[in-house]
Parts: sequence; C-alpha cells; structure tokens
Amino acid sequence: MNKSSIDMQTLESNKNLKVDASSDESTSGLPDFTTESYKDAYSRINAIVIEGEQEAYDNYISIATLLPKDSEELTKLAKMELKHKRGFTACGKNLGVTADMPFAKEFFSKLHGNFQTALENENLTTCLLIQAILIEAFAISAYHVYIRVADPFAKKITQGVVNDEYLHLNYGEKWLKENLHTCKDELIAANKANLPLIKKMLDQVAEDAAILCMDKEELMEEFMIAYQDALLEMGLDNREIARMAMAAIV
Repeated sequence: MNKSSIDMQTLESNKNLKVDASSDESTSGLPDFTTESYKDAYSRINAIVIEGEQEAYDNYISIATLLPKDSEELTKLAKMELKHKRGFTACGKNLGVTADMPFAKEFFSKLHGNFQTALENENLTTCLLIQAILIEAFAISAYHVYIRVADPFAKKITQGVVNDEYLHLNYGEKWLKENLHTCKDELIAANKANLPLIKKMLDQVAEDAAILCMDKEELMEEFMIAYQDALLEMGLDNREIARMAMAAIV
C-alpha cells in the first residue's frame, strides 16, 4: 500500500472518529433506558407525572368553582394538564413501561387531602398555593432537571410541557399578588402545612430519581429557587420568604 493510500485511509478514519465523538458527546451522562432497573424506576416516576397532571386538571376545575369569574381561563389551564397527561402516558409506552398508578395515588395522597380540605372550606388561597405555586414550581424544576437526562422522545414531550406550566405558575402568582393584602396570613399558614410535604415526597422517590440520573439535592435546590422566586413575584419581602422557606427543612 502506498503512502497516499495510507494518508487517505487515515483522513477517513479521522472523519469517522469525529462523527463518533460527536455521537458519544450527545449521549454522555445519560442512563441506559433499556435496563430493567431503569424501567422499574421509570414505572414509578412516570406514574407520578401522569397522576400529577390528572390531579392538576381536577384541581383547576375545582378552583374554578371558587373563582367563577375566572372559570374560562382556569378551564383552559385544566385542559392543558390533560394534554400533558396524554404526552407522559405516551412516554411510558415508548419505553414499554407500565406506570405504577397505585404508587402515584398514594404518593400524592397527603397533598391531595390537604387540597380537598381547603376546597371544602373554600380556602381559595390554600388551594392556589398547593396547586398553582407549590405543585407547579416543583413540576417545572423537576422537568428542567429531567430534560437533561431524558430519552429523546420524552425530552421533546417534556420541553413542550414546561412552557405550559409557566402559564399555570404565572396565574397563581398574579392572583395571589393582587390579593396579598387580604390573604397573606392564610398563605403563610398554608405554606407551613404543605411545603414540608414536598421534601418528604422528594425523599420518597430519591432512589428512583437517582437511577434516572436525577440528583435529589439538585431537584430540591431547583424547586426552592423556583418557589422563592414565585413568592418574591407575589410581593413578599426577603425576610418573609426566608421564614416561609424554613418550613422545608423542619
């Protein structure tokens, strides 16, 4: 083989190496989506997001009964949640995973119970804090972390969902800001009762999240940043926000 042939082969090899390196870089740090351990963990994580979207639909429809003047807007927000549910259901089917829905219903049971109690007592501020602030801030932060390690199909679905969730968070922020002068005491009490549940829920799925390459500390950090930003947007001052955030570590 002459030198020019060797040089041409070397050039081709280098081209191939560049393509392969690019491919490896795009998948570096991602889990193996085909393992049984991944699918087992995903069955619970996927169920949580499916149930979470269903709960969100139900909650916004319920909030509309307390805010009839906003019924049309709240119904639109609710319908978005059903669209998200269908998307996340498809994510599970794409991986051949059956969502563990009994686990998810139990996972949300305490937060669900607190919302239903607030609804029965017509405590609108508490209902909005639970659904439009706590749950939405947690969803947004978790989805942002998940997008970085998701399979390509789920990544595309989740990116679309995040954009919608900001609309829901913004609705809650706007209403609570406009009514803060009359609802602050209830807001603080609702935070004390419900913020600790978010940390407990996260602790409950920390091992499954780790298998999906989602770090518990990062998830909690992202959530607290999003949650405190929402409180600031409502008009609470830094000292009030710091006091409310302390409930997360009790």
